[in-house]
Amino acid sequence: MPHRQFRLPDLGEGLTEAEIVRWLVDVGETVTVNQPLVEVETAKAVVEIPSPFAGVLVERHCEAGRELAVGAPLLTIDAPGDEPSAGALDGPPAASLPESRSGEAGDATTAPASAGPGSGGPGSAAGRPSMATGRTPMLVGYGPRSSEPERRRRRRQRDESANGGAPAASTAAAPATAASPARLGRAAAKPPVRKLARDLGVDLSLIVGTGPAGSISRADVESAAARGTAAAAVGLASAAPSAPPAPSAPLVPAAPPAPNGHKEPTRRVPGAIPDDASFDPATGAWRIPVTGIRRTMARAMAASVFTAPHATEFLSVDVTEAVAARERITALPDFAGVRVTPLLLVAKALITAVRRHPLINATWVDGAAGEDAEIRVRPEINLGIAVAGPRGLVVPNIPDAGSLDLPGLARALQSLTEAARADRLRPADLSGGTITITNIGVFGVDTGTPVLNPGEAAILALGAIRPTPWVHRGELAVRTVAQLALTFDHRVVDGELGSAVLADVGAMLADPVVALAWS
Repeated sequence: MPHRQFRLPDLGEGLTEAEIVRWLVDVGETVTVNQPLVEVETAKAVVEIPSPFAGVLVERHCEAGRELAVGAPLLTIDAPGDEPSAGALDGPPAASLPESRSGEAGDATTAPASAGPGSGGPGSAAGRPSMATGRTPMLVGYGPRSSEPERRRRRRQRDESANGGAPAASTAAAPATAASPARLGRAAAKPPVRKLARDLGVDLSLIVGTGPAGSISRADVESAAARGTAAAAVGLASAAPSAPPAPSAPLVPAAPPAPNGHKEPTRRVPGAIPDDASFDPATGAWRIPVTGIRRTMARAMAASVFTAPHATEFLSVDVTEAVAARERITALPDFAGVRVTPLLLVAKALITAVRRHPLINATWVDGAAGEDAEIRVRPEINLGIAVAGPRGLVVPNIPDAGSLDLPGLARALQSLTEAARADRLRPADLSGGTITITNIGVFGVDTGTPVLNPGEAAILALGAIRPTPWVHRGELAVRTVAQLALTFDHRVVDGELGSAVLADVGAMLADPVVALAWS
């Protein structure tokens, strides 16, 4: 059978590279068409790459934790037949990908027949269930539409896993010893080891690692699983020096079950040491790699602040009537099974304000050499929602949010937020936004000066909603008051336009009748 080389496909959205998160198949394993081969982290999301043809994996050209450029060799498969399966070379039709991106599934070329297995990494496929069963055809980065709910459930528990990092530590280590159940801080282990522990039901907090700097190795986990973590905790043996516990913040209790019966994943308080951090014994510091989402967000925020002149305006709004309206809306049959949040009402008000003042739905475009810059006004309102996801801040957007009624907007907002928090966003969800809203009030913060999402002219921040002394109809009363802050690109939006948009949003939140009249 000929050896066919599969290159890292074009994932669309202008992405030029990706980092290998973890391999889903081992060298020597038989794969089928559309079977997921590897998880890669782009600048926008973690996506699965499916196999374009069937055969036996003979070589992996890049291991976990390494970056790979689009078009670079990813793997080699010993495939039967002379040609790859339909669509292997050209990928799915352009119309099936967001914004008519090509999204090619990668280039498959014939490799020399003498090519060897290469560095496939440790581990064997023996004893593992075939990942080919139950799979459905899919597009690169989109995953199966409805299959394999177990994988999705695991992804919602991102506090136990990292999304990147190096291969597992050496397995040639002494048997693990156990620590006291009262051990504090996070266990030092790399992502593949954490996944193994999760699959085997081993509690990493009960293991003292024997790897470098006290990290937990694959052998430590397997040893603990073989004799049982509980038994391992009895009769504490001598342990290798370990890294000090990370100054991790306490866990936030899981939210109560949602209307659909699912529970929100337990998450760490902001500021906890992430799972992909490594301990540096020389300095006593934890080192956090700036890759993927972190790198993209850092570059975007720096570019935004030092490119677009930011201006921010603030407004205090009596939202007592809007809060009362929200309670009545929640009881309507059209909103059964969806959450009606203050953010929903603010989002709807912002969409209406953008319709009234379309210039704020624009972007600044620098001209080429010798040409003038221009302002491009977008016809559709793609509403971005800033969300703190497992791998950092992300801003997915609701395409053409202006075309949705309130129930449709509520469902889209809930679906997008849940996908972001479960790390299930597609690359297309993170591109094409025209204006953004961020809810800092959930952290108990009254107001702030949000930074523009690059390419957009405005971002609205919703602060905390609190009972506040307020002059209402000439008398002092306790009213429900919210703080709004609008940051805008002063090259595109002048003070008059920014003030008008902010005032309109405030007017609709203060009086739902105004919102109805302007909708």
